[in-house]
Amino acid sequence: MSIPYIGRFAPSPTGPLHAGSLVAAVASYLDARFHEGRWLVRIEDIDEGRSVAGAAEGILALLAALGMQADGEVVWQSRRKQLYQAAAERIAASTYPCGCNRREIADSRLGFAPDGAAIYPGTCRHGLAPGRSMRSLRLRVPDQGADEISFSDRFAGTVTQHLARDSGDFVLKRADGFWAYQLAVVVDDFEQGVTDVVRGADLLDSTPRQIYLQRLLGAPTPRYLHVPVVRNAGGEKLSKQTGAVAVTAGDEAAAVAALMRTAEFLGLDVGGPETLDAFWHAAIPAWGRLLDRRGAMLRPDA
Repeated sequence: MSIPYIGRFAPSPTGPLHAGSLVAAVASYLDARFHEGRWLVRIEDIDEGRSVAGAAEGILALLAALGMQADGEVVWQSRRKQLYQAAAERIAASTYPCGCNRREIADSRLGFAPDGAAIYPGTCRHGLAPGRSMRSLRLRVPDQGADEISFSDRFAGTVTQHLARDSGDFVLKRADGFWAYQLAVVVDDFEQGVTDVVRGADLLDSTPRQIYLQRLLGAPTPRYLHVPVVRNAGGEKLSKQTGAVAVTAGDEAAAVAALMRTAEFLGLDVGGPETLDAFWHAAIPAWGRLLDRRGAMLRPDA
């Protein structure tokens, strides 16, 4: 008997939803609906210093205006800190306090991880130096030779990373006191029973670290599908930092137009729907046809 499908969309409320984020939202929604599963929405506001007042509410209102309704209560990371604390305590044997600041890490790094983060050289692995105090909490990854993480992505195929070489010991709790994304997302997916993660390819390189955390916590590993990211004319990932324009849906025609642009980017043939109901009626089977066409984009039940 197969496990019921549970997917999710987890935006960060650092500003209004833009076209790049909408691609991830629509892809995750279509995958859940095509597989007759549940679609959850989680507000990833664990980094409260970057959250913009009213942004989360605006995102939720836009999703509703686009005809995308969550199956259940919306979860807010900022209200779940006790869960992250409990998870960190469970794996305390694999963590250690780090007293290094950003400049010291930059000066002594072993290189850069695939996602651009500095690879930590392990300075505090065997204890804080005299006179040092804890700034962050790090997770100790396996030594080279035992550090390989490999998984099958439904779009990218087989992905392999060596944690010691490609990321180093990574942060679970930051110097500013906020829990890190890597821990929060693993705990939340586990606690919500998420079976399928559909998100942007910019997070592909984070997945091996998350899988390692899942193993330490005894959590199942979801199936992953990382969709291509939208880029601007200069080839940069579309984001608030690169001038992404917010998606608007002032009326049904504007909502359909925004969804049609997203469908075109994803390669979906949905015809020419004029209403939201007509769009979703065409888009859900179109997603299934896309899964059939792409040899590397495997169905969850394949």
